[in-house]
Amino acid sequence: MIEAKSVLAAQPPTGRCCLFFGSSHIFGHVSYIEVKGVKIMAGREEVLKIFPRDLRTILGQVTVDFDRVQEIRMRTQKPLLLICGGREYAVKTDGSLAVGIPDPPVRDIRGSGRCQEQEPYWARAGIVTVSQAQMKETVEYMCSFSLYAAEEELRQGFITIQGGHRIGVAGRTMALGQDIRLMKSISFINIRVAHQIQGCANQVMEYLYSDDGRFLNTLVISPPRCGKTTLLRDIIRQVSDGPRTQRAGRRIPGVSVGVVDERSELGACYQGVPQNDLGMRTDVLDCCPKSQGMMMLVRSMAPQVIAVDEIGSREDVQAIEYVRNCGCSLAATIHGSSLEDIMQKPAVGELIHQGAFERMILLDCRGAAGHVASIWDGGGNVLYADGSVKEAEHGSI
Repeated sequence: MIEAKSVLAAQPPTGRCCLFFGSSHIFGHVSYIEVKGVKIMAGREEVLKIFPRDLRTILGQVTVDFDRVQEIRMRTQKPLLLICGGREYAVKTDGSLAVGIPDPPVRDIRGSGRCQEQEPYWARAGIVTVSQAQMKETVEYMCSFSLYAAEEELRQGFITIQGGHRIGVAGRTMALGQDIRLMKSISFINIRVAHQIQGCANQVMEYLYSDDGRFLNTLVISPPRCGKTTLLRDIIRQVSDGPRTQRAGRRIPGVSVGVVDERSELGACYQGVPQNDLGMRTDVLDCCPKSQGMMMLVRSMAPQVIAVDEIGSREDVQAIEYVRNCGCSLAATIHGSSLEDIMQKPAVGELIHQGAFERMILLDCRGAAGHVASIWDGGGNVLYADGSVKEAEHGSI
């Protein structure tokens, strides 16, 4: 039995229980999860500490459950926004949330052609406007006051902070030929809050092994924001540690897993150390191109399973063929809304036609992240659909 609690040092004046952010030193409450009497701290402070003090105070009063927060978006001279459960909310100065932004008023344009308003129209509704100074301070905090040290990551358009939270950035770039040399004047930030949901792959694990215990080549197909990376992360952890499946009736031995984490989303490495639990037998190549990383891992780490997120290029397909020829199993994800959609993609479609993937998991955006719509085998037979196991039924592959 898992029970979420909030320890309050001082009850807020309104009597609300602030479940979003918290620090025992700043806002008077610390959230934790109690599992069989053991208290486990929930990771919120890593996100909170990158904000300037005034924004920390406001966010500390927001009453949305932290586990539902997907993104925090900052744009200079624009509203501070939260994406929670797929919906957009504007943060107000009292810590409450507004659903969407109010419509702009009719502007009074005088002879000069300039608008007579001195403040953004949404500020009248109490919505927080991110100032240039707040943006600058946030960038300094997230880079630990050393932009030079974070330069390599920023060139890729994002930086990963402790806790595995990935911060995407945009602004002025300086290029040399086709290569980005430097990211300057950062004016846009997207904080993608990391959530690891251990056990979310329990439903699919029994379909991913052969009768002799070999992990089957698996492809997770999903539209954006439907939990494919979350599901893959838990598949990796369970394959590495050894899952217990109903079919085997026992724990299947764990094996060595090699992860190529090109965008730092699976392991969310901070200074080379994964912040997410990917299992005890997992090796990670962080910020490495997938096509190169797969071949590097086969040559250097002797994995039995290789895992990659968001395949699609011709180079990825060539590396996958190399991995298969070396006897390694594969776990991968790809963007798509249906099996037919994926089969129309030139590179990956060829792999599917060849039967390279022995299991294909289709996700949809109904319910919680990682909701499984169907599971197929490499021959086009539906093994699972909409919560009910079906007899092998020949499909269109």
